[in-house]
Amino acid sequence: MFHYDYKTHNTCSQIISLDLDGDVVHNVSFMGGCNGNLKAIPILVEGLTVEQIEGKLSGVLCGQRQTSCADQLTKAVREAYEAEQNA
Repeated sequence: MFHYDYKTHNTCSQIISLDLDGDVVHNVSFMGGCNGNLKAIPILVEGLTVEQIEGKLSGVLCGQRQTSCADQLTKAVREAYEAEQNA
């Protein structure tokens, strides 16, 4: 299992932590942000692949921002996957 912490950009949450088993995502947690949404997202994405998460959540926006916590998760899982491949 490969653990990764991602520093978010332009969202209320500051850090997304996750584990990867190959391309399968586990144990997602957010530090900061909207409590209800950030409890639900990890439950919904548990066991999905990087590509599945990207397909479902990439481009989701929050208000006037050009991103969201869900969109940042897609960036986090991709960056983690690439880091795991290069480790």
